[in-house]
Amino acid sequence: MARTTAENERAKSRKLGTLGRLWPFLAPYRALLAAAVAALVSTAIVSLVLPLAVRRVVDNFEGPDSGLLDQYFLAALGIAALLAVGTALRYALVTRLGERVVADIRTAVFERVISLSPAFYERTMTGEVLSRITTDTTLILSVIGSSISIALRNLLILVGGLALMLATSWQLTLTALLIVPAVVVPILVLGRRLRRLSRENQDWIAQSSGAASESLLAVQTVQSYTHEAVSRAAFSEITEKSFDAAQRRISTRAVMTAIVIFLVFTGIVGVLWLGAWDVRAGDMTVGALVQFLIYSVMVAGAVAALSEIIGELQRAAGATERLVELLDAEDSVTDPADPVALPEPVRGRVAFEGVRFTYPSRPDVAALDGVDLVVEPGETVALVGPSGAGKTTIIQLLQRFYDPQAGRVTLDGVALTDMARADFRQHLALVPQDPVIFAASARDNIRFGRPDAGEAEVEAAARAAAAHGFVTALPDGYDTWLGERGVMLSGGQKQRIAIARAILRDAPVLLLDEATSALDAESERAVQSAVDTLSETRTTIIVAHRLATVKKADRIVVMQDGRVVATGRHDALVAEGGLYARLARLQFTDGIAAE
Repeated sequence: MARTTAENERAKSRKLGTLGRLWPFLAPYRALLAAAVAALVSTAIVSLVLPLAVRRVVDNFEGPDSGLLDQYFLAALGIAALLAVGTALRYALVTRLGERVVADIRTAVFERVISLSPAFYERTMTGEVLSRITTDTTLILSVIGSSISIALRNLLILVGGLALMLATSWQLTLTALLIVPAVVVPILVLGRRLRRLSRENQDWIAQSSGAASESLLAVQTVQSYTHEAVSRAAFSEITEKSFDAAQRRISTRAVMTAIVIFLVFTGIVGVLWLGAWDVRAGDMTVGALVQFLIYSVMVAGAVAALSEIIGELQRAAGATERLVELLDAEDSVTDPADPVALPEPVRGRVAFEGVRFTYPSRPDVAALDGVDLVVEPGETVALVGPSGAGKTTIIQLLQRFYDPQAGRVTLDGVALTDMARADFRQHLALVPQDPVIFAASARDNIRFGRPDAGEAEVEAAARAAAAHGFVTALPDGYDTWLGERGVMLSGGQKQRIAIARAILRDAPVLLLDEATSALDAESERAVQSAVDTLSETRTTIIVAHRLATVKKADRIVVMQDGRVVATGRHDALVAEGGLYARLARLQFTDGIAAE
């Protein structure tokens, strides 16, 4: 997301109430949550009972009944055992709950972002999205699996300890409570600053991930242009800003912790001093003073722990905020509430009716300006024209990656906006200009569009795309892992894998966006033959700069500046003169002919 947007969003991080958005993910596991809370409450109660046993032991040091003293010691030992078992059970339950909830959150966020239209990714870097899915969910895991349970336990000890302090000596308790306002004020004042710094720190981490992802995904280009130093400097700058934000957050939290602990234990020392005088005056027993002191230490420890945990909760609140932004992200392309079904069988008639479209990132430049175009079932139409004419935009709108601002796009007479995207996209097969190869086997890459296809079908598609030869020559044949983005393959091999994928898809509409641009002459001939055979029974839309690949199209549509300027067969368009004739002259005669 743009840096200015991120900076504006940081101001929103003010309340821990954001953590309430985690409840829908916790709700399905109420039983596990209840068991964890029960274990937590039990351990807190056992902890609060222990000082009572200690008081009995201290007050009976000089008592006549030594057997009673032994029983008190045994009782204290039993309480410690219960505390150990209860704490272990609490840890196991809470950690399991945290892992389960965070797994669900990651799944939900990924399901959301994988369905967002490309318009969203014009504003948001994929590296930042990945940072939210990984770093931010790790923070939430720490909170659910640890911090919240510790916070609740310390809260119970704080409340229960105060109540038992009052029962032991209300005078000393009221004296101790005089220190509370001095403790609360720095928590409130510094806590707000800590929330803002936590959100800022996470934003810089996300930007750091985005910058690293961008450079690593284009590492060959970075190295080819000896851009390593510049990329390192840019990444280092963002990382240092993240470090600076972390330093400010750490310093603020350290100051808050120091102030709280000093004030709390100053209060304990003062109360102990007053209690010692009460013991000397005979107003309370030594055991009662020891009990009160233990409760005071427990309450003070609970306050100190809560002051630290608040910092963790504030970081988690910022992380939750950022994840919720993804879950709540508004998409410019959405499915209708009551989608219309395509007529069966799908014939593949494509129509653009008065379509006007501008990209969200370039709202002042019309990518398509009043385009009317009909492609009949089984017809092969080639889109040609200079770069930026709108050819690829036609392909993108037909897949409904974007919606036009005016006009409509239809498939078999049904507007794309009236159908669920998954319903009509399954009838489209795409070979993009920059083919995408996944970190999987060659077989799985070809089978990407039809996961249920058998091995024979995969091989038949590979043969038709002139890919079978080089695939079988790979170390493990069709089972060879192709590496991230297909690093093991040449550009032409990647394109043939993508063509095989489209052939296997066997869809009634075939979209070829510069599908043969990276092939050598021999492979191009083989692939072109396969495409010709494939397109005989399918609606085919071809985007091409190389006019030699479109000469046999049923119709050629010439585009310029987002408009259709001419249509016809190759020979007719050449005879007409105009843009197509000029492009043909440049390509077929190397521009020697006079303009």
